[in-house]
Amino acid sequence: MRVQESYSVYPVRAIIVMGVSGCGKSTIGSQLAQRLGHAPFIDADALHPASNVEKMARGEPLADKDRWPWLLRVREEIGKAAQELLAGHDSSLCSARTIVGSRESSSSQRMYVVCGCSSLKRSYREFLSRSDPDTPLEQLTHDTVFVYVDVSKTELLRRLDKRSDHFFNPVLLDSQLETLEPPDTTREAAISVFGEGPTESVVEDVYHRVTSYIAKNSL
Repeated sequence: MRVQESYSVYPVRAIIVMGVSGCGKSTIGSQLAQRLGHAPFIDADALHPASNVEKMARGEPLADKDRWPWLLRVREEIGKAAQELLAGHDSSLCSARTIVGSRESSSSQRMYVVCGCSSLKRSYREFLSRSDPDTPLEQLTHDTVFVYVDVSKTELLRRLDKRSDHFFNPVLLDSQLETLEPPDTTREAAISVFGEGPTESVVEDVYHRVTSYIAKNSL
C-alpha cells in the first residue's frame, strides 16, 4: 500500500531523524523535539552497547548481528517514551483500542517522540516502525515517520573531520554510505530533507514538512 493511502489513528507519532554519521541527526532531532513542544528526544547513539562503541572507535563497521540488539533497544525506548506521554495525558487517550474505535485522534491531542537513529536499511526502518507482535492492541501507542537528512559526502567528511567528541571513526563513512538505503518516500512513511543549510533553517523546514505530512496522514 502506498504511504499516501495509509492513515494513523494513534495520538503519538514517533519521528525518527535518520541518515549516516555527520548528517546532523542528533542536532536536528533534539532541536525538532523542542520545536514540537519539548517532546522527549532519544539519541540512539547513546543506546549502543560498549562492544559496538569500541568496534566503531577502532574503525570496524558494524554488522547486522551488532545492530539488531541495538535496534531492539531503540524500539523499546521509543515505546516507553510513548507510554509515558500517554500515562501523563488524559486517561481517555491511554487506550489505543478506544482511539481506533472512536476515530477521535486529532491534531490537538497529538503527541510526539523524536529519535535520532541512523536507520540505514529499509529492514531496520520496518523493524523500528512495528511493535512487538505480542503487544496487545490496547498497549499500542504510536506510529512512526522517518526524516532522512541528505548531505553530500564532501560536507559529511568536513563535519566528521571537525568532530572530536564522538566515538564514530570517520574511516567508517564509506561503509555507512554503502549500507545506506535512502527511503522510498512513495512506499515508506518518510520525508527527505537537504541538510546542508544553517541548522535553524533545516530544523524549521523539517518541522513544517513533518507536521504537514502527519496532518495529511492522520484521521
